[in-house]
Amino acid sequence: MIEVGKKCCEVFPIIVPDRLLKTVNFFLFKRENSLSLIDAGWNKEDCWKALNHALRNNGFSLTDLTEIILTHHHIDHIGLVNRIVSQHPIPVYTSPLSIPRLQRDKDFLEMRIEFYQKLYQEMGCGETAKDRIAYLKKAAFDNKGNTLQADIRGITSKSLFNLDIVEIAGHAPDQLAFWNQRESWLFAGDLLLEHISSNALVEPDEFGKRLPTLSQHIKSLQKCMELDVSLVYPGHGNLIKNPNDLIKKRLERTEAKCQRLIKLIKSGITTASDIAVTWYKNTYYEQFGLVMSEIIGHLDYLEMQEKIEKQLINGVWQYKVVS
Repeated sequence: MIEVGKKCCEVFPIIVPDRLLKTVNFFLFKRENSLSLIDAGWNKEDCWKALNHALRNNGFSLTDLTEIILTHHHIDHIGLVNRIVSQHPIPVYTSPLSIPRLQRDKDFLEMRIEFYQKLYQEMGCGETAKDRIAYLKKAAFDNKGNTLQADIRGITSKSLFNLDIVEIAGHAPDQLAFWNQRESWLFAGDLLLEHISSNALVEPDEFGKRLPTLSQHIKSLQKCMELDVSLVYPGHGNLIKNPNDLIKKRLERTEAKCQRLIKLIKSGITTASDIAVTWYKNTYYEQFGLVMSEIIGHLDYLEMQEKIEKQLINGVWQYKVVS
C-alpha cells in the first residue's frame, strides 16, 4: 500500500510477474467515495487472483470498484475487464480512439489490415510480410471474443476522478496518462518503463493514414518531463521515482539510433526492410512487426527533421540522406 498526504487518495499497486514483460502492473486508486481500477492486466488466472488478493488485503471486495480506467487498448491492459463487469457492471473509461479497437469494429480492423499490407509492400518487405498479414487477418477473426462487453465511455474532459488527463500517444495512438498533480504521480501506461525502452508502434489513424508514432512518443516523454513527476506508475516493471533522468536516457538513445540509421543509409542500404535485416538480423524474422515499427518510426522521424528523404521506385520507398 502507498498512503499519501491527508488520505485524499491511496494507490494499491497490483504487480504480477510475467516471463516476457517482467511484470504486468495495474492499480487500485482509492478516493474518498470511489475505488477505480486503472488498467486490468491479462485475462489470466494469476492476474485475477492478484486483483482479488489486493482487494481483500486492503479491506475491499470486487463490488467496491466504481469504475475501470484504461491507459490504452493493448490486450495486456484490458484483460480482466469482461470478467469484472460480468460480475459487477461498472463503466469503463478510455480514450475515444480506443473504442473501435475495444469493440473490434469490423470496418476499422479491415482498414488496419489494408494499411499494413500497403505499408510493408512499400517498405520492401516482400514475401516476409505475408506471415504477418496472415497473422493479422487470423487475429481479427480469433479475437472477436475479446470484444469488451462493457459500458465504454470515451474520456473527453481534461480531468476525471481527481486525475488530469494527459494525451501520450506514441506507443499506442490512444494512450492516456492520468496525472495526480497534488502528489506528483503519473499513471503512464507504457510510456516509460524502467527495464526496457517502450516501442512506438506504427499504426494508422482512424482514416488509414500512418501516424508519426516515434515523434509522438518523443513529445509524450517531453510532456512527462515538464510535469516534474515524482513517481511514475508504469504498465510493466518497477515503479519509477523521479523519472526525468531515465527519460533523458531514452531520448538520447533515440538520437543515437537515428545517427546509426543515417550511417546505414549513407553506406548504400536504402530500403526500410534492408535496413531492418542489416540491423536486427534474425530478429527481423522472429519479431517482424516490432522491428519494422522501430525502423519505420525512426525513418519517419528523420524525414520530418529533413535529415533524409525518400523516393518511390518500383513501388518501394528508397531513402537517402539529405546533403
